[in-house]
Amino acid sequence: MKVLVLGNAERTGVTAEVERWLPSLREKVEVLLVDLRQEQILSAFANADLALVFGGDGAILRAARQMGYRQTPVLGVNLGRLGFLADIHSHEFLDCFNQVVQKNYRVTQHLMFECVIETPDKAAGQTILGLNEVVVHAMPPVRMLELELEVDGAAVSRIGADGLIVSSPIGSTGHNLSAGGPILGQELSAFVITPICPHTLTYRPIVESAERTFAIRLGAGAAQAVVVVDGQAAATITPAHRIVIRKAPVAFQLVKVPGHTYYQTLRDKLRWGTPPSYNAGT
Repeated sequence: MKVLVLGNAERTGVTAEVERWLPSLREKVEVLLVDLRQEQILSAFANADLALVFGGDGAILRAARQMGYRQTPVLGVNLGRLGFLADIHSHEFLDCFNQVVQKNYRVTQHLMFECVIETPDKAAGQTILGLNEVVVHAMPPVRMLELELEVDGAAVSRIGADGLIVSSPIGSTGHNLSAGGPILGQELSAFVITPICPHTLTYRPIVESAERTFAIRLGAGAAQAVVVVDGQAAATITPAHRIVIRKAPVAFQLVKVPGHTYYQTLRDKLRWGTPPSYNAGT
């Protein structure tokens, strides 16, 4: 088995943890690369069977961007605070990795998207590959935005809000959840569109097929806004820009070992679906 070792060296403890495990890893597999600072172009290592990512979910998002359109299955080791994607803890890493070496695992496929920021001349636009979400948000001084949403070229709504989130299933437990959006099953092929602080009593999140194309424009009353992709500011836009979000031609691949399920992660991390703590005898 050929393995990439990735992570975020800026997070406390990541470098030390990688150095601790490297000798054991090299006894079991061929380590093609150790890159904790996102310095390498990973397309040169397309023959890798697995990417071990040490850190938190942010490190996995960075690794997915770094791999670009040649995704390698990822096993995440959580050294962060929460860890939805990196759900293997350090103390169980060796047992889990041994299962992977013995091929006792499965690889799940997850929706990725392209965010296309179109300019009026269409020539200077940019396309950004993402995994979690696209957020269009008001800039300081924060004033309510008027946002126009289209799906497959058809007008859906004109929304007055602080911003709008278009999230993948993987990203649905992040900013989308905080804004009141639903949790999507991780392997669905769908997007959820959730407003941020909408100035209305009627607007609710929408779940729509990922086979459709979504477009967002600023209304004439807004001077500018910021586009954020997977937590990274991508561009400042004006009403002359158009933001297009569509399914990417590549999927994110996540390694799952026995004993780790999505609903277990929701229960453990968010206390989802757990009963209240009733007082004894009441």
